[in-house]
Amino acid sequence: MKKKILSLVMAGAVVLGLTGCGGSSAASEASSSETAGTKEAVSSASGSTQEGGEKTEIQVFIAASLNTVMTEIAQKYNETHPDVTITFNADSSGTLLTQIEEGYACDLFFSAAQKQMDTLQEDGLVLDGTRQNVVNNRVCVITLKDSGTKVTGLENLGDAASIALADGSVPVGKYTRTALMSLRILPETDDPSAYTTQQVSEALGGVEISEQGNVSKVLSAVVEGSCEVGTTYYSDTYGYEDKLDILQKVSYDLTGNVIYPIAQVKNDEADSAETAAAADFESYILSDEAKTIFQNYYFDTNVSGS
Repeated sequence: MKKKILSLVMAGAVVLGLTGCGGSSAASEASSSETAGTKEAVSSASGSTQEGGEKTEIQVFIAASLNTVMTEIAQKYNETHPDVTITFNADSSGTLLTQIEEGYACDLFFSAAQKQMDTLQEDGLVLDGTRQNVVNNRVCVITLKDSGTKVTGLENLGDAASIALADGSVPVGKYTRTALMSLRILPETDDPSAYTTQQVSEALGGVEISEQGNVSKVLSAVVEGSCEVGTTYYSDTYGYEDKLDILQKVSYDLTGNVIYPIAQVKNDEADSAETAAAADFESYILSDEAKTIFQNYYFDTNVSGS
């Protein structure tokens, strides 16, 4: 069966859909925006053909929070591998998993959580021996500078006028819910991602929550001032230091490790050049040179023992 190819837009950043805070209505709009956006991908680092080299293209599905750092990593890789075109599809890890399961062509999957990679492996779609942990991250509570918010962190998140929060299928949304459970704001459950946005709102005293479909949309809602606070990753604050205040870097004790795994995906239609290029690009992502780039973008590269 021929794999489906995502329609692509040539862009250097994730397409950010802004949904204002507005309770259940806003949540519906965010969901609709996310559905519409799943057919668009981010394409970056288009390489030219190196003389004597075999030109190929690889499809790399990355969590939205990886878009900026992976754009630079791909550019660095293309300096020595101009024959490889790297096309990114950036979205929430849950959306990317669904797309792969539905048959969209993918050579590498770089998830923001182990859960989605576990599912892909259980589906038999991960190439044996290619799964590796790459980076760790920190959940942060953010607000605009001079917002005047009373919120100081997750402990008094309910004091916000409005909150941008990813849904439970999005890793940052799951980690936020896990932290709220650790703080006993939400009751303990085996699957924190199952908590609905409405249930989180009720646990926080009825605060207005705008549900977002990926972490980049949470960031956008706060940066544009539509929501007073939001929970993103520390790495998402890169480049916004003059606009945002980090109210809290949430401890790993509350969220658990926020590990990003990568693996090659079984792509029956990939030729040998494409498969080899995907393996080589994964090796570069795991290299010391790439590790330095990740650190520059506020990722934690200490994943030993995770």
